[in-house]
Amino acid sequence: MKRRTLLKRSGASVAGAAALTGCLGGSSSSGQTLTVATYSSFTGEDTAGNWLKSAFEDEQADTTVEFTTPESGVNEFIQRKSEGAPIDADLFVGLNTGELVRADEQLDDPLFASTTDQVQGVDTVKPELNFDPDNRVIPYDTGYISLVYDEGEVEEPATFDTLLEPEYEDGLITQNAQQSDPGRAFLLWTINEKGADGYLDYWSQLADNGVQIISSWGDAYEAYQNEEAPMVVSYSTDQVFYNGEGVDMSRHQVGFLNDQGYANPEGMAEFVDAENPELAREFMSFMLTNEAQSEIATRNVQFPSVEGVDPGGDFSEFALEPPEPVTFSYDELVGNVSGWIDDWARQIVSN
Repeated sequence: MKRRTLLKRSGASVAGAAALTGCLGGSSSSGQTLTVATYSSFTGEDTAGNWLKSAFEDEQADTTVEFTTPESGVNEFIQRKSEGAPIDADLFVGLNTGELVRADEQLDDPLFASTTDQVQGVDTVKPELNFDPDNRVIPYDTGYISLVYDEGEVEEPATFDTLLEPEYEDGLITQNAQQSDPGRAFLLWTINEKGADGYLDYWSQLADNGVQIISSWGDAYEAYQNEEAPMVVSYSTDQVFYNGEGVDMSRHQVGFLNDQGYANPEGMAEFVDAENPELAREFMSFMLTNEAQSEIATRNVQFPSVEGVDPGGDFSEFALEPPEPVTFSYDELVGNVSGWIDDWARQIVSN
């Protein structure tokens, strides 16, 4: 789950997933090494990345998978590319639509290679999740941004305008769209609802009604668990992680404003300057197998990207999909998303 630091049911951070900023595994004295750039919560004990590393190395003799988790994510590689510096990675895992738009807008030369026709299983990916018109990025999972709320404190808000009513004053925690993927997705969801000409007025009304904007998903969710507000912007898979004996599920109800959720697919793409391009494509093909898709969904707490994959267990029982997924396409974000976020930050966050 992109930049989502999973919390223990007590509310404390899972240090193994959140703190890891280096590499998993060592380099091989012989054979090939695949370097995969990703986000920190994709790696560590019991994560999707750790399972993929182990399973892929078992399949590929004399192959080592190493993860690197730059703090600034894909921005690290945009900067390296612009400066002509070495990329030092073969593959990026965890790319979303807005990040791809940013890379394309800021660079004269492409950062990622068009390789989807050389990856097995790409034709099994749900068509509605594909977000790259140039066939460089392949979705491997998707999440739906929604509200998580305490049904003992508030009724499920039916619409965006419901959040402006007096009974929801000081009721919502969200994340900073400049720093957080869920926060950015929620902002885009409001733009989808209110339009580019109306979303800032809506956010001004949210601010007047006491919305809290916190930097990251982890900090926002921790504030929610500390009962600082009865609602938080999060994921519709919330109950997958938090169900269990002794858990008060009234605090983990999922709310779909307008019966919608904002779809935020995550993709993988080979760097143009990859040292091991064939190995990168083999790894991407492996990530699209049914077994890998089930493990990614369960461990990353996101929906599979491949048609017909049922992870089973708690995921299939508790993961909720919105009646109507909404999202912005690549073409809709080009030339717009940076300005939308900058204007929002200037008017809402700075005041």
